Amino acid sequence: MAPQREWLEHDFYKDLGVASDASAEEIKKAYRKLARELHPDANPGDSAAEERFKRVSEAHSVLSDPEKRKEYDETRAMFAGGRFRGGGNGFPGGFPDGGTTYTTGGNDFDLGDLFGGAQTGGGGAGGFGDLFEGLFNRGGGTQRTSTASRPRRGKDLETETTLSFKDAALGTTVPLRVTSPSPCTTCHGSGAKPGTSPRVCPNCNGSGFVSRNQGAFGFSEPCQDCQGTGSRIDDPCGDCSGSGVKNRTRTINVRIPAGVEDGQRIRLAGQGEAGRRGAPSGDLYVVVHVTPHKQFTRSGNDLRVQLPVRISELVLGATVSVPTLEGSVGVKIPPNTTDGRTLRVRGRGVPKRSGGAGDLLVTVKVAVPDKLDDAAIEAMRAYDQAERASGFDPRANWGR
Repeated sequence: MAPQREWLEHDFYKDLGVASDASAEEIKKAYRKLARELHPDANPGDSAAEERFKRVSEAHSVLSDPEKRKEYDETRAMFAGGRFRGGGNGFPGGFPDGGTTYTTGGNDFDLGDLFGGAQTGGGGAGGFGDLFEGLFNRGGGTQRTSTASRPRRGKDLETETTLSFKDAALGTTVPLRVTSPSPCTTCHGSGAKPGTSPRVCPNCNGSGFVSRNQGAFGFSEPCQDCQGTGSRIDDPCGDCSGSGVKNRTRTINVRIPAGVEDGQRIRLAGQGEAGRRGAPSGDLYVVVHVTPHKQFTRSGNDLRVQLPVRISELVLGATVSVPTLEGSVGVKIPPNTTDGRTLRVRGRGVPKRSGGAGDLLVTVKVAVPDKLDDAAIEAMRAYDQAERASGFDPRANWGR
């Protein structure tokens, strides 16, 4: 994948407030903190916070992916290293303003020509593979297909939701409010006023680029007439100003599968940012947080619970009602069960994706009363004497 032009214009580490050598966990923590602070739902009507939220989300989408992060670092290192310099000006911290002239092989060229400057119409220039295979054409006069005119998939988005322990284990459906660029509902993403359609740009014949010669090089530059899109909209949609995309808040009912764990990401295909010029939308990733349960813990698909019992129930045996995620179940404690023993109840744990469910692991734990009445104390003394008379010594082989 070729690096994106925006990578040279933005310092994603600075956007997240982390060092360039930050760990994946530090990046994730920084993003979650900023996402909560800047989310549009927490800052209604604040356009600055909304824009900052987009920048933070974009930074996280790159830096949280090891391959994208490596490519991003290498791209910025190449430019920071001065491989493109001119007029005594390198770009250690980002991308220079358009209009700066650079020299190569005795010929001057404008870096704005190289990247399409501000005339890409927001369509997004291609990566370095596109730049060097198409822009430096010595033969000149050969047009290439404009990356700006090609459909561009929407960006992936990420949001968070918090579930109860039970809902995470059994699965549930939750409504999520997402604010993101979405296809304009008036023009259905075409950018043209309803009843009209974009037409092929006659100046570039739909390629989005026109060619010109400058010195020893032949350059393909974005078409001025269509802003590099390859099409003309004579009558733009009034709701989206011809972009085909408009920010809106929508509610998505998300089905959370049974057995989801804390920190797990769920991918919703096509629910991310809208694509440009009819391209598919990106994906939406939902990070699930699970609140702890006061009784249960998880071990994979098994549920664990600690059952308080009387000493008489361990000695004599008993059937005890034990809660599960769905109702309760009777658990049989065999006579002479030792304190701390774990009893397994099959099929009463967390549902499995392959079918069936894990087990319920019940650990018995003797509960000692805070206070006994006289009758109970006398009974315990009688039991103690009988136990001693039987020859039972719990410490017979202990400490040897």
